Amino acid sequence: MLTVMRAPSRYVQGVDAILSLDVHAAALGQKFFVVADGFVMNMTRDKLLQGMQGDQNKLRFEEFNGQCTMSEVRRLQELLEQSGCDAIVGVGGGRTFDTVKAVAYFANIPVIIVPTIAATDAPCTALSVMYNDDGSFSEYLFYPKNPDLVLVDSALVAKAPVRFLVAGMGDALGTYFEARTCLNSKSLNLVGGAVSQAGFALSKLCYETLKDYGFKAKLAAEQGVVTPAFEKVLEAATYLSGVGAENGGLAAAHSIYNGFTVLEACEKTMHGEIVAFGTLVQLILEDSPIEEIEDVIDFCLSVGLPINLEQIGLARFDAAEIMKVAEAACKEGETIHNTLGGVTVTEVYNAILTADNMGKRYLQQL
Repeated sequence: MLTVMRAPSRYVQGVDAILSLDVHAAALGQKFFVVADGFVMNMTRDKLLQGMQGDQNKLRFEEFNGQCTMSEVRRLQELLEQSGCDAIVGVGGGRTFDTVKAVAYFANIPVIIVPTIAATDAPCTALSVMYNDDGSFSEYLFYPKNPDLVLVDSALVAKAPVRFLVAGMGDALGTYFEARTCLNSKSLNLVGGAVSQAGFALSKLCYETLKDYGFKAKLAAEQGVVTPAFEKVLEAATYLSGVGAENGGLAAAHSIYNGFTVLEACEKTMHGEIVAFGTLVQLILEDSPIEEIEDVIDFCLSVGLPINLEQIGLARFDAAEIMKVAEAACKEGETIHNTLGGVTVTEVYNAILTADNMGKRYLQQL
């Protein structure tokens, strides 16, 4: 099996990075189709124009409807064709990015990603997580290349609500453990190759960075300021997690997230928050050492990530609901099947309840 390694063509991060948009985007296009939700558009429009040296002719703005669905992709694609733009810019968070990546792929134009939050690793990946119109998970779309430019203004991200950064750490938390599973089971990564040393090293560095700097980064985010620890965690949640996951592969943690999307009670829980709990479920499934599980729980508690079902929206639940989650997580094509030796729906059901019980017991001991 061949190893395969991919990453964004250019990654830029730092205070006021958005003001250098023209410098880094110059080789990608002449006129840019900018997609963001209404709130983000109002917040960043002037900065984007400033980043283009005030040349309004270079930017065409269009509001994102908030859902990454094929109907929204088609709507934006039609508007893009009418605009005459030759590159697309996604500004905001994960669903915006996944949508513009899809539009860029179908239109065969460069894509630029400008995060305003660090809630997921979507900025750097060559895939989109697509949803149905009712909000449930639909499918992954995979692309032949990663975004052409990822431009991360750390000062802008630091002003976002702290919950987004914490969710980003939750999404990044699974990166190392899922890559390790794929490496051990010799499963394909997300770019169709074996896990490379570089990909696995990035995934491991991601976890180490979270453990060493996550709490300090949260303290900075609570004040809306940038510190060295914040920059490190921002890079971990955005680049190390994205490139690490893509080249290391996914396993149970993300499939568990996909499973929980079938429950209405979890709709307000963020992707990374559920992935964090899904990581605990994965470690139970794999019978990982208790010391490792406790390290993960300690990290989650230090930054405010969920460790039981109540904390992801299920204060009350019945067996049938958890079985629905387990069944959805084990659908054909789900990455949970990268687990060494395979898993069954019953095993996933059992692991979810066990992880929930462990999380509750841990909280009782505090």
